[in-house]
Amino acid sequence: MASKSSTRLAALTVAAVCSAASTVVLTSPAHADSVRVHDIQGSTRLSPYAGKQVTDVAGIVTGVRGYGSSRGFWIQDPRPDADPATSEGVFVFTGSTPKGVAVGDAVTVSGTVSEYVPGGTSSGNQSLTEITRPAFTVVSSGNAVPAATTVSARSVPRAYAPEGDEAANGSVNGLTLRPAKYALDLYESLEGMNVRVADARVVGATDPYTELWVTVKPWENANRRGGTVYGSYDSQNTGRLQIQSLGKPADFPDAHVGDTLAGTTAGPLDYNQYGGYTLVASEIGTLESGGLERETTRRQSSRELAVATYNVENLDPSDGTFAAHAEAIVRNLASPDIVSLEEIQDNNGATDDGTVAADATVGKLIDAIVAAGGPRYDWRGIDPVDGEDGGQPGGNIRTAFLFNPERVSFTDRGAGDATTATGVTKVRGKAALTHSPGRVDPANPAWEDSRKPLAGEFVFRGRTVLVIANHFNSKGGDQGLTAQYQPPSRGSETQRHLQAKAVNTFVKDVLATQKNADVVVLGDINDFEFSRTTRILEDDGALWSAVKSLPRSERYSYVYQGNSQVLDQILVSPSIRRGGHLSYDSVHVNAEFHDQISDHDPQVLRFRP
Repeated sequence: MASKSSTRLAALTVAAVCSAASTVVLTSPAHADSVRVHDIQGSTRLSPYAGKQVTDVAGIVTGVRGYGSSRGFWIQDPRPDADPATSEGVFVFTGSTPKGVAVGDAVTVSGTVSEYVPGGTSSGNQSLTEITRPAFTVVSSGNAVPAATTVSARSVPRAYAPEGDEAANGSVNGLTLRPAKYALDLYESLEGMNVRVADARVVGATDPYTELWVTVKPWENANRRGGTVYGSYDSQNTGRLQIQSLGKPADFPDAHVGDTLAGTTAGPLDYNQYGGYTLVASEIGTLESGGLERETTRRQSSRELAVATYNVENLDPSDGTFAAHAEAIVRNLASPDIVSLEEIQDNNGATDDGTVAADATVGKLIDAIVAAGGPRYDWRGIDPVDGEDGGQPGGNIRTAFLFNPERVSFTDRGAGDATTATGVTKVRGKAALTHSPGRVDPANPAWEDSRKPLAGEFVFRGRTVLVIANHFNSKGGDQGLTAQYQPPSRGSETQRHLQAKAVNTFVKDVLATQKNADVVVLGDINDFEFSRTTRILEDDGALWSAVKSLPRSERYSYVYQGNSQVLDQILVSPSIRRGGHLSYDSVHVNAEFHDQISDHDPQVLRFRP
């Protein structure tokens, strides 16, 4: 999980942004006469006063933030103008804990108007209009705070964002806000203002940073467990909104997906690096449980082979989650015959001392599974070259196979190493691997600083099944849905497309050797079932993503920023798909829960080879 620490560039004043929005142009502050908050905010995302000094800006303090890297207070003009595009609120950045100011104070503020980009300009994020280097005077105290503007299903448009200006590389910064037409424009028009949501359903569980996600559109792409499904690039789910708190972290509710913040949740609307528009609540609704329970899949029949994928999130021997992971595998997954594990770390975890072996990590998990009443799994894996497979530095994450030797056997054939590629050969008229276990095309540049696929040859009821475990490169570095560039750039896809091509080519080699070979490609693909990455994996019918056998509302394995989405997949060759008797289950035990042991839900496929 990424750290949420960030560096404030409080001394920078944005006067202009180049067309690529990657360069901040600094100017000496110029003076502006006394102005109102809505004048500062203007009707676009960038303030017309950016880089200028303003004096005696009047407003009522609506919130004070005395923690984190963005300390200061919000003010709101109680006398709004008639333009719905201009916000009446603004954040006053003090840099340290504000003193001598409280909610309800009427103040006048002088300072420099700045456009602060959370995460830096390279992130592609929108900017937050602020008054920096402030001097303020408290005129009176105990005033009524301006009434919160309600954000509701009725007020939030169906369309998500306007298309960016081609002349500005797709940036929306220079476009006039149309809050009645686009959701992001509406939220921008409320930036810094006191807003409220009522009886909001939770669609993203509370995380360690004491934030959660709600929706004001409970029917919007809803699933049966209370979440909101992300089903296409054009279905961003406009009702989602992040909730943080101005209060103590200990007082923040521990919410699961499907719970409700009953009553009113209200506070200033902020914009941050890790979710865009965020309601920073001074008042939080009462948490009402939705009764969400962890799922349990059915046990496979004697004739069904059960194959699962499970990202165990940087598992190493020092973790305290082994018993919980074992319980999930034994009880919730019903002890699958083969389990592809992702994010298995080496024997001393993040300690960066050249250790690459993971036998202690996997052995501890196997023992925990036995203690939980499951089978004593055997396992196969290949240690990576130190520091070459990405992930947490020193951790040397990799994929590994668990398999139940009472149900399946593993065909060991010329075990490969980290740099030797397994190939496809014919043995007694059937496709076989030259190295089992082996790595698929590990020298291909597609796998640079990323996990290499692990291939293994299994036998179930006399039938050979080739299984390829994967963990494609992450989405790190992609622009967020609330980026200033619309549509946002997804630069990380380039490497995943190359990875998908390499795996698809290997599967085609298998099928060219044996047309009816049973091949399973599974793992953390880090991309959606509707993505081009998946289409490349499926190219020419070599594979088919079995998650698509589920109704659209049930296709998800991960929850990110309130969107329930597919990242983990199991794909099968034509012989498995055509053979029928295929049963797929996304087993929801983690992603929707605040007390998760991994951020991924495991996937299980049952079929008759």
